[in-house]
Amino acid sequence: MVSMAESLERLSALAASPVVSRVATAFANAGFELALVGGPVRDAMLGREVTDLDFTTNALPDQILAVIKSVSDAQWDIGREFGTIGARVTAGGLTETVEVTTYRADAYDGVTRKPVVAFGDNLEDDLRRRDFTVNAMALRVPEIVLVDPYGGVEDLLRRTLRTPSAPEVSFGDDPLRMLRAARFTSQLGFVVDDATAQAMSDMADSIAIVSAERVQVELSKLLLTDEPRGGIELLVDSGLAALVIPEIPALRLEIDEHHHHKDVYQHSLTVLEQAIGYEKSRHPGEAPDLTLRLAAILHDIGKPATRRLEPGGAVSFYHHDMVGSKLAKKRLTALRYDNDTVKDVARLIELHLRFFGYTDGAWTDSAVRRYVRDAGHLLERLHILTRADVTTRNRRKADRLGFAYDDLEARIAELREREELEAVRPELDGNAIQRILGISPGRDVGEAYKWLLELRLDEGPIGEDEAERRLLAWWAERQSA
Repeated sequence: MVSMAESLERLSALAASPVVSRVATAFANAGFELALVGGPVRDAMLGREVTDLDFTTNALPDQILAVIKSVSDAQWDIGREFGTIGARVTAGGLTETVEVTTYRADAYDGVTRKPVVAFGDNLEDDLRRRDFTVNAMALRVPEIVLVDPYGGVEDLLRRTLRTPSAPEVSFGDDPLRMLRAARFTSQLGFVVDDATAQAMSDMADSIAIVSAERVQVELSKLLLTDEPRGGIELLVDSGLAALVIPEIPALRLEIDEHHHHKDVYQHSLTVLEQAIGYEKSRHPGEAPDLTLRLAAILHDIGKPATRRLEPGGAVSFYHHDMVGSKLAKKRLTALRYDNDTVKDVARLIELHLRFFGYTDGAWTDSAVRRYVRDAGHLLERLHILTRADVTTRNRRKADRLGFAYDDLEARIAELREREELEAVRPELDGNAIQRILGISPGRDVGEAYKWLLELRLDEGPIGEDEAERRLLAWWAERQSA
């Protein structure tokens, strides 16, 4: 639990940091107010790393630019119409990017909820328009005065998310704040207070006016947190998920009293958690992998559409991998994810069951080559997703699957060392095929190359001479057929 004394000490250290001190002194000398606001204040008080330096001031954009030029080596308009100027400031051997925004007193048009930008003249009104009380605190600099008109400190100490104004008003101004509540639940480990949670449920339908791009950004930020389960559960429980990514709440399959199977929704959340664990242990220090996490939470979304109740109490989900791949592609495209992310997530879902045949009998080298070829650049992600998909409580079964995958990865490593596995291709290229067979570019060349590739996958490297001999025999047989 964070103590108030510790929080104030951290705020003082932040205010005294070289870049903050240099910017604060410049604005004070020019006769303007300046305060750190929102995320950096909150994170400093929590003892989290401060990654953004966001300031607010009573100076207008042109005045901000004039002041910041005196202490920075680069400046840019982030949104002059919104009052924000960015700059790169160096002090005490540190270089940081800062953003300085004029006090705002926005109103909303009541239809699209887009803000009608209006500049304000005091800090307290600026704080009132922010999303949550823990983000509606400011630290005046250089004098180091904490401004907290809406009880953000108390909420931070209680680890509670609450809106500065009535939640109905706050979410009515910008419904995206409901998704931000879910994201902060995961990012900060906070709990939404009862009134805020009720408003999220009551006003869930209003999320429809928010653009797909803004929704996508918040979902991505949520998934990139260390512990996204709480935020996802809040989205599902509030009804928001049913409107922005309905495939996830659909995983809460009704369990027939005679046909027992595990809860696919809880299973998917566990797979996501385990994937994050593998991601961190196998690639420590690397940035979170959004593609992997999307594939983990969506890998079973084909199950509701393929669920069949079989005789004897069994439940089947035949081809849910293929169906899920198509559903994921459709949903992620609607959410305006980039083409590479959509393609890669869909492919991982399509392949996520491929390994489970490995435990039924030893794969040939040919099968291992095809597994690697089909995964392509997604192989490491497929390794993690497949391992994470084992959530059985049966320790013996889990160990058997784990040992089998260890064996598969060892075989891949062995073949990779022998055969340059990632670059599996025939010994003969298209030009060689044309020369050997005496044919021109066309369909026959493509079919010959495909046949040689299958030969390579089946038998491994055979050498150019043997490949030529086999190709001529195949071509002769084809011509005589």
